[in-house]
Amino acid sequence: MRQQTEKDMTKRTINKVAVLGSGVMGSRIACHFANAGCEVLLLDILPKEGNDRNAIAGGHLAEALKSNPSPIYEKHFAKRITTGNFDDDLPKIKDCDWVIEVVVERLDIKQQVLANVEKYRKPGTLITTNTSGIPIHAIADGRSEDFQTHFLGTHFFNPPRYLPLLELIPGPKTDPAVVEFLEEYGQRVLGKNTVVCKDTPAFVANRIGVFGIMDIFHLITDMSLSVEEVDRLTGPVIGHPKSATFRTADVVGLDTLVHVAKGVHDNCPNDERKALFAIPPYLQQMVEKNMLGSKTGKGFFFKDRSTPKGEILSLDLKTLEYKPQVKPKFATLDAAKKVDSLRERLKLVYNGTDKAGEFYRRSFNSLLAYVSNRVPEISDDLYKIDDGMRAGFGWELGPFESCDAIGVEDALRRAQGSGLVVAPWVEEMIAAGHTSFYKTEDGKRLYYDPASKGYKAVPRAEGLIVLADLPESSVVWKNKAVTVHDLGDGILQVGWTTKMNTFGAEVIQGLNKAVDIAEESYKGLVVYNDGPLFSAGADVGMIFMMAVEQEYEDLDMAVRTFQRTTMRMRHSSIPVVAAPHQLCLGGGTELCMHADKVVAHAETYMGLVEFGVGVIPGGGGTKEFAARLGDELHEGDIRSNRLRHRLLTIAQAKVSTSGQEAFDLGYLRPGQDEVIVSRAHQLAYAKQCALALWNKGYTKPPMRKDVKVLGQDALGVVYSGASNMHSGNYISEHDQLISEKLGYVLCGGDLSEISEVSEQYLLDLERKTFLELCMQRKTLERLQSIITSGKVLRN
Repeated sequence: MRQQTEKDMTKRTINKVAVLGSGVMGSRIACHFANAGCEVLLLDILPKEGNDRNAIAGGHLAEALKSNPSPIYEKHFAKRITTGNFDDDLPKIKDCDWVIEVVVERLDIKQQVLANVEKYRKPGTLITTNTSGIPIHAIADGRSEDFQTHFLGTHFFNPPRYLPLLELIPGPKTDPAVVEFLEEYGQRVLGKNTVVCKDTPAFVANRIGVFGIMDIFHLITDMSLSVEEVDRLTGPVIGHPKSATFRTADVVGLDTLVHVAKGVHDNCPNDERKALFAIPPYLQQMVEKNMLGSKTGKGFFFKDRSTPKGEILSLDLKTLEYKPQVKPKFATLDAAKKVDSLRERLKLVYNGTDKAGEFYRRSFNSLLAYVSNRVPEISDDLYKIDDGMRAGFGWELGPFESCDAIGVEDALRRAQGSGLVVAPWVEEMIAAGHTSFYKTEDGKRLYYDPASKGYKAVPRAEGLIVLADLPESSVVWKNKAVTVHDLGDGILQVGWTTKMNTFGAEVIQGLNKAVDIAEESYKGLVVYNDGPLFSAGADVGMIFMMAVEQEYEDLDMAVRTFQRTTMRMRHSSIPVVAAPHQLCLGGGTELCMHADKVVAHAETYMGLVEFGVGVIPGGGGTKEFAARLGDELHEGDIRSNRLRHRLLTIAQAKVSTSGQEAFDLGYLRPGQDEVIVSRAHQLAYAKQCALALWNKGYTKPPMRKDVKVLGQDALGVVYSGASNMHSGNYISEHDQLISEKLGYVLCGGDLSEISEVSEQYLLDLERKTFLELCMQRKTLERLQSIITSGKVLRN
């Protein structure tokens, strides 16, 4: 019977999902299933008044769809969701493949809802509960054998679209094959990092994450630090999100944090740091005064709307009064700014000799001691704790990975020296000659397993490609910024690591070298970066320096070189597949637009944003928009409408809010480019696409000479439109100039009639216009503003 169950799991598909409970989490979980292509039934209770029996579910869904950031990739995806109510529509769950309960966090209510679910669900249907801490075994108590076999906890993190963690918590009777199926489905279809947890209070990520926050809540008073100082110390400098500690607390809600902390304090009597989960007096007072963070408008930070710019004030924890923020200043942070590598930076700040260094040692030592003692309590495998913190709290390195960067022996010695109790297995590991929690051997990432006192391979889904796991022998070429890997089967991968993954001379050299090598000995090339973003575009500082020094010949050559590089992505003898994710701006978008195919991650934010710094896209982006505009034109079209759409996309620096929206903005091509939800599967799929293009008989595309441009006829519309916008005070005089020059290139210049021109003609026109704008004083001011303040100047 067990073998039959496993076989059934491999054949299982999820086409229709019922989400029971339409609140903040339920409505957004429903949206994410719709993102994945599922048909969704969203149910809630009947309203107390009114004739619309589905008003509660419908209202909550409408609120979710209006929220920012949006829970849905494309507005029309919401049509996949049908709303209803428990009284009328619960029998419809018999047609669903997965029923997920997301009602209020009360055991009695969850049990009541699931008792009704059992009346209608088909045997074998997956049934899960979304909870952040109620014991799974208690929720399933009293349900049938088949129900409990197919039942487990699924803890989505809020917002479900953006936070990739999905914790799976099996109950005592859950079929392991069900867990395996959801682990794979969650990653491949929902794009989640799935972490299987034990049924312990707060599970994995919240147990560790809330410990880290509570530790800092106590440490801030012990060390007499300010709120803004701690947030400066606990943000991107250590690979954590910009929201750091206190802004994160405001976003999550202090009442939520207190609820989780109390849950651990009350339900974990054997936790050696139980006292740390006690609520500090200042935090208790904040909760009593309804200072709960973003939801009440006041928390650790407060936006003073009485000031002209809405000044953000920070809380003085001694007086609970708001005060202007003081920019933190620490020598350790000044030194850390010069170090690009996060692992090297962690070691540097840990060994800092000032107050910041002391803070890092105390917090990191405390974290090491705590996580070591959670193995095997919350997880048998330490890598799951790291996975949970990366996916649920946005850490670039998990706690064990961070400890490896600092040095395990040093951290162990210092933690024990400060009186902290580190789990005995860590000392045993060191004594046995194992100096790190992770290592890589033969192309496999290994983690230390305390139970076997040796290393085991970190499990990977079949077919996944993880760059960090590749052996050193896979590197076929590299310079300081760029690495080219052999992915096998004749496909290369090229990626780079610079600040914000911007394009400089070394990146341009590496991209061209990758094409050279691929053309000589391989079948295809994938352009893929493994960092937190794809690329923020060109090195604006380099452009500014050449422009301000009036080194126009050098600037012309730099732009020409980048144009040639993007054109090589399309006009080479091997197929090139670009696989962007997260930020993909300016030159990053231009590179992708010239690839033979784009496999964009669902969370890809593409945009030609050069207008904001006073120029037009100069790496082939304007040329490509002109070419796509010409290809879109059909007999009887209102040409000015299509031109306006293309021009405004660049002039308004529109950035897609998802990979799907990039199709609407014209950055991706319907029928040719694709979007993939799973970041983990993106590289492997991009490799498959490159190989498929080669196997179909790929031939180097010739440079086009048949690009249709509109000339003077449309140019007049551009000029009059820009003039009217300026006259109406919608744009500045400089915006008008840039708009006119952008339109000039999109229309193919001052041609007397609709004509066919070559790609090279448009590239030359684009480059000439780019250089002319770089000679403008107001463009230089815009470039300088971005470099010095990171803000767009509208002069």
